[in-house]
Amino acid sequence: MSRTLAVAALAAAGFSLSVPAAAQIAVSSNDRKLVLDNGTAKVVANPRPDTATIIDLGVNPPKVLAEIDAPGSVVGPPVSVAVARDGSVAYVASAMKIDPADPTKQVPDERISVIDLKSNPPKVVGTIIAGKGPAGLSLSPDGKRLLVANRSEGSVSMFALPGQDTRQLAKLSVGKDTSMPSHVVFTPDGKTALVSMYGEHTVKVLKVDGETLEDTKRDISVGVRPYPIAVHPNGKMAVVAHVGRGTGDADTLAIIDLARKPARVVGWVDLGYETPEGMMLSSDGKWCAVVAMNGSNKAKDSPFYNQAGRLLLYRIDGMKLTRVAEAPIGHWSQGVVFSRDGKTILVQNMVEENAMVFRWDGAKLVDTKKPIKLGGGGAAIRAAGGL
Repeated sequence: MSRTLAVAALAAAGFSLSVPAAAQIAVSSNDRKLVLDNGTAKVVANPRPDTATIIDLGVNPPKVLAEIDAPGSVVGPPVSVAVARDGSVAYVASAMKIDPADPTKQVPDERISVIDLKSNPPKVVGTIIAGKGPAGLSLSPDGKRLLVANRSEGSVSMFALPGQDTRQLAKLSVGKDTSMPSHVVFTPDGKTALVSMYGEHTVKVLKVDGETLEDTKRDISVGVRPYPIAVHPNGKMAVVAHVGRGTGDADTLAIIDLARKPARVVGWVDLGYETPEGMMLSSDGKWCAVVAMNGSNKAKDSPFYNQAGRLLLYRIDGMKLTRVAEAPIGHWSQGVVFSRDGKTILVQNMVEENAMVFRWDGAKLVDTKKPIKLGGGGAAIRAAGGL
């Protein structure tokens, strides 16, 4: 049975800029509730509201179009944003909120903000109530469905879209609370969904049939603590990043062959660095970008501390990933997105509260030295037409 959705007009503070019709939109969710204090994430006293920054990726350099208040969270994979292919609407999840009973702590949230990107200025026009700890989001290829991984209650929700007409179609239990489903993605045909089960070290395969979700009982064994998933646009393979245990050891990617029946892991990539929270494929399926924290989020006296994270770029050849470039980034780095032409890459840094801008010419990554200032720590990011 569908749950009641709270859809209400909310006040939104933003720039007096409208979103150009030809823009390629990226939306960054920015967390103002948590800061990193020498390797420990701490709740801010009386934090300002979280924000969402709307960016035009279709111009060089990328341009901030607007910034509005919208609840978000750095907890969970940095794919807690979804943007419609036409750039008309965005969905921003808030996995955690300040505990009303103890402002020094956080508790699971349930809210997903609906942002009208075509209004002038863009604004939050409604709130979807999902399960506890909504995290990794994904839109169906036709834009008519939204999948949500409810990380704090072991479930996946599916909503019918668009916007203020949103209604819940299904809510499927995929495990215990400790299973921590973190990201759920559609395959290109819209008939299958993959869920990264952080607490079970597996990827669960779901069947999508109209308005229903079904657990196929196929649990693919991947690496330690799978987080973001990206499905290749040809539908034949998927890549899963594993954040491991954060103990200084190198982490991995798993390559899943979706063309085989049943789907299975057929290869691994040794990153050589730890904690790859951000990972995204280019829209043409040629490149895979990975954001590795590389100990930049650890205490400075830790033997695993490093001054900078790493942006890693891989060429995709069938089921093979080959590293072609890498570059230093900031601290406690999170999400990554490509421009539609694959030549611009944005990387979020929580500590610096910015998004670094890289140019990719097919041979090398160039830091433009023109980071985009964000209204808080960059916690999650997605682009219109992105994977």
